[in-house]
Amino acid sequence: MLFIMGKIPVPGVHPALSSTGSGPEGTRMIQVMLLKSLVQVTAGFQTTNMLTALPSSFLEPLLSFSLTEDPEIRLLVLQILLSLIDRHDNTPKFSNIGVCVCVCHVCVYILWRCTSMTVYVNCRIVFLCSIISDISVLKLKVDKCSRQDNLFMKKHGQQLYRHIYLGCKEQSSGRQHYETLFALLGLLSVELANEEVVVDLIRLALALQDLALSTDEALPVFNRCAVHALAAAYLNLICQLTTVPAFCQHIHEVIEVRQKESPYLLPEDVFIDNPKLPSSLEKVDGGVLFLQSKITEVLGGSGYNTERLATPYVPQYTDEDRLSKRKSIGETISLQVEVESRNSPEKEERTPAEEITFETLKNAIVDSVGMEEQERERRRQVVEKFQKAPFEEIAAHCGARATLLQSKLNQIFEITIRPPPSPSGTISSGYGQTQSRSVPIYEMKFPDLCVY
Repeated sequence: MLFIMGKIPVPGVHPALSSTGSGPEGTRMIQVMLLKSLVQVTAGFQTTNMLTALPSSFLEPLLSFSLTEDPEIRLLVLQILLSLIDRHDNTPKFSNIGVCVCVCHVCVYILWRCTSMTVYVNCRIVFLCSIISDISVLKLKVDKCSRQDNLFMKKHGQQLYRHIYLGCKEQSSGRQHYETLFALLGLLSVELANEEVVVDLIRLALALQDLALSTDEALPVFNRCAVHALAAAYLNLICQLTTVPAFCQHIHEVIEVRQKESPYLLPEDVFIDNPKLPSSLEKVDGGVLFLQSKITEVLGGSGYNTERLATPYVPQYTDEDRLSKRKSIGETISLQVEVESRNSPEKEERTPAEEITFETLKNAIVDSVGMEEQERERRRQVVEKFQKAPFEEIAAHCGARATLLQSKLNQIFEITIRPPPSPSGTISSGYGQTQSRSVPIYEMKFPDLCVY
């Protein structure tokens, strides 16, 4: 897998692309062919340890391809992730967000599209997709999360959440993309979820709902409805996995309201061949939305981390976004400001490095989540400031930084240009003290031993 991944060309990075002369279409064909090869290889791979199956050298370049604009490449990446994360053959049970109902004149058969069952009936068959009211019929195989799984999610969990979020933002994503993203969320919930991961996944689902409501994102109506439906289907799944009655009650109440008032926000009306969608989604009534405050309240009463639940999920933007061409002006400015702040001369000097011990490394791995949350919150505040602050305030902020930089440069120039004091250029001042004076270098008097 590592060998194949190393051969997949990345535009602007892979050195062999300029000499092939095949052009963008040829590069795309090579990418698709090699990713399909990875799909075939991973389909027969049985994962035992996630840290060894998805090392950083393989996972990071794979996830970078999920940011490309090509929908086929993004779908192949998701299929590879599903193959490697699924260790208990749960993927077929998540292959369709809903169920298939066979309606005939005699009886009603409930069939799962994910099975290989074939039914022959001499009647008219109608397939309907709906949210599963009782996931026990799926017979999911769930094992206790191991220590290696916990370390894997500590290390790569935020990367996976971020790419799921950005995948939902893609305008070219279709029904199959959203169904595969739902399967990925479901696998993370049953394969790698501890209490902390469950909280993060719920925050991610609520962030997807906010994404569908945002007017800043130029998403088509289908994509907005699909993201709403995806969030509803996943919250319906995770609430039953957590087995918190009040949480399940809130999710089911919202789903019932949607069935009556806004069916186009549920999978059964979106993930079908000819969905009946409204012309616009400018305003969505609050009664059909899942409330973060309510979810925080009910889960907090069951021992979940209310502070993390109450903190909205904000994806962390990195250099990988150069492949997606999606960054807004505000996000670009915020990243520039962060780089400037890190390299600013006014920053305090670094403290001496502490002794590195086993406990230090252990704490860096285990206790890094709190610092990551603070960093994401700081990034969110910077992005929000440059998106919502008046132009005069932004100009004043940038002008102040430029003035500070210029003053520091003037100090440096003054130090480097001014001649150094002469060894013999001391003069007497009042009160019997001596004072050094600067003289041009050609007037300096050097001792005889220093002259050649």
